Amino acid sequence: MAAGETQLYAKVSNKHKGRSTASLLDPLLGMGFPAHTALKALAATGRKTVEEACDWLRCHRNDPSLDDPIPQEYALFLCPTGSLLEKLQEFWRESKRQCTKNRAHEVFPHITLCDFFTCEDHKVECLYEALKRAGDRILGSFPSVVPLVLHSSVSYLGFFVNDSPADVIRELALTFATEASVLADCTVKPCTKQLHLTLAHKFYPHHQRTLEELARAIHPGHSCQWTAALYSRDMRFVHYQTLRALFQYKPQNVDELTLSPGDYIFVDPTQQEEASEGWVIGISQRTGCQGFLPENYTEQASESDTWVKHRTYTFSLAMDLMSRKDGEASSRRNGELHPSQTSRDISSIQALQATIARRSVLVVRHGERVDQIFGKSWLQQCSTPDGKYYRPDLNFPYSLPRRRNGIKDFENDPPLSSCGIFQSRMAGEALLDSGIRVTSVFTSPALRCVQTARHILEELKLEKRIKIRVEPGVFEWTKWESGKTTPALMTLDELKEANFNVSLEYRPAFPLASLLPAESYNEYVERCAVSVGRIISACPRDAGVILIVSHGSALDSCTRPLLGLPPRDSG
Repeated sequence: MAAGETQLYAKVSNKHKGRSTASLLDPLLGMGFPAHTALKALAATGRKTVEEACDWLRCHRNDPSLDDPIPQEYALFLCPTGSLLEKLQEFWRESKRQCTKNRAHEVFPHITLCDFFTCEDHKVECLYEALKRAGDRILGSFPSVVPLVLHSSVSYLGFFVNDSPADVIRELALTFATEASVLADCTVKPCTKQLHLTLAHKFYPHHQRTLEELARAIHPGHSCQWTAALYSRDMRFVHYQTLRALFQYKPQNVDELTLSPGDYIFVDPTQQEEASEGWVIGISQRTGCQGFLPENYTEQASESDTWVKHRTYTFSLAMDLMSRKDGEASSRRNGELHPSQTSRDISSIQALQATIARRSVLVVRHGERVDQIFGKSWLQQCSTPDGKYYRPDLNFPYSLPRRRNGIKDFENDPPLSSCGIFQSRMAGEALLDSGIRVTSVFTSPALRCVQTARHILEELKLEKRIKIRVEPGVFEWTKWESGKTTPALMTLDELKEANFNVSLEYRPAFPLASLLPAESYNEYVERCAVSVGRIISACPRDAGVILIVSHGSALDSCTRPLLGLPPRDSG
């Protein structure tokens, strides 16, 4: 690296001691990318993965502005989720269909907390820390219900936020602005005026009554958790028209753009003198290159379609029908999941709702298993003639825990591969970056699930504080297991001996001995539903996120009962 780039990288490394900066930047520098372009790519892709940043750099290799020191613009929004968001999106669709497009359709439903501001690429992670500090500061006082009052005028329709909840939200915006100023040296203007969620803006006056009727169908009391979301945009194209490519186009001349379906093109309406009829001059968001393109290959898009989401801080308002009837206030916690609400059938809806009020559940599938990569004969590939384990490939695990019947017990209870361990750690790191507060962990007794849970907890720095509770009730559908008996799984004592921090006190909903070999599909989904109900009952009402690590099918079988949905067809 050049001396200037070395100094810049040292500045970044010293400023951010966490893993994420180094783990994302180092590989890009190792590939030979200059520090300033690597940081630019990370900022432009939301600092998510090395792969996304590398793809961005590859696509922008011919971008004439690649080396220009142009920072991104950032803004902080408070966004609804859950059923309230669904109702708002339905309003967006119907208002556009019945009353044509207005200015509100340019952006997703939101309450603006801080207007757009600039931040240097090497200071972006400081904004993430500012968001976390601001969220943590007002987490305890964030309103359990954000009251939304409908307001209508000749050119505006939307919800206003008033009284003390508005004061708390303004405090969130002010705290973020202050922290961003200190940590990232940014000038951020928090919203101090009337907080509002715009439904329609600058519409035709004769559409006002129709829009009001559509808006009255939105009940602000709908279940919702509010998320403070940090977005960025390319400041060069703020006043440009945004087009989305519908079809592929291969250039016929050197001054034409390549189009792929889904590409976004920025078009300056004031710079179209050289374009022939039916053609426009635009700049591709994907490549940064400018050229001519056929306008009929595109459609109008919204500016916000090109914005990049960086980080979020979610205030969970786990409200359901029963909690509203009983007047129970929702608890607050930092997470990313929608609260569970209803059971599978009418007779059990109220009971399950009362059980799961104020709870959020995160169901995770285990990482890559070693037999998925090396086949059914994987055990023969890594066994010596005397039955000892050795590592024939780097994707085999470094070692295996001891089992009472030796290495043969791993045949139907395989461990994670090295890539599976990496996946699990990445999942834990993503949860840590997202600010999700995990307070309980339950796992299938399969070794790959217990391993996944441990690696996630290690990345969350919770491996010593939270014990893993093994729940056989969320084990895989036994029909998919080979043999006429359930596989030999590690006992709690064996897991403890292998340094897994498992709970010996937890009494599972389904003991291991009660698992039926080759059970029917109905038996399987009923087992999962009962187990999840018991898991939720075992956790305090004001707990954070309940993490369940299980198998691929559990993503459905452990969540659909909580959403009031019937089981999927077994096919």
